[in-house]
Amino acid sequence: MEEQEKQIEERLKLESAFKGGASWFFWIAGLSLINSVILLAGGQWSFIVGLGITQIIDSVGLAASGEAGNVGKIVAFIFDLMAAGVFVLFGVLARRGYGGAFIVGMIVYALDGLLFLLVKDLLSIGFHVFALFFIYGGYSAYKKLKSMGTVSPA
Repeated sequence: MEEQEKQIEERLKLESAFKGGASWFFWIAGLSLINSVILLAGGQWSFIVGLGITQIIDSVGLAASGEAGNVGKIVAFIFDLMAAGVFVLFGVLARRGYGGAFIVGMIVYALDGLLFLLVKDLLSIGFHVFALFFIYGGYSAYKKLKSMGTVSPA
């Protein structure tokens, strides 16, 4: 009986890590959109967890808004929604037990982190590494659950 309780406890820990790893994609998407709203509205601060690509999109949108008015900002935000939507999709697919979503999501997020090298933003690079560590933890838990035959969608 005690062995069965340990297995259940281990499975619950793995499920928590699995779901937590997948949830990082939702946080990245949401905070990136918040960053975009702040920047496009004229704010001067942002969350470090956001995507570098949305910051580039926003900068281009702001520059274009000088000539095109708010159209540049609107177009930028549409592209921001698409970028964030990709990360929401990674999160949904990862939670449904598609291990490839973790892998592709980590690759895309790592590439996004490389954008911060261009501006030497070490804090954002560090946070990308931090987030990737936890996303990988979710993927690792997914693999263990799969080997146990107990991957269950959220």
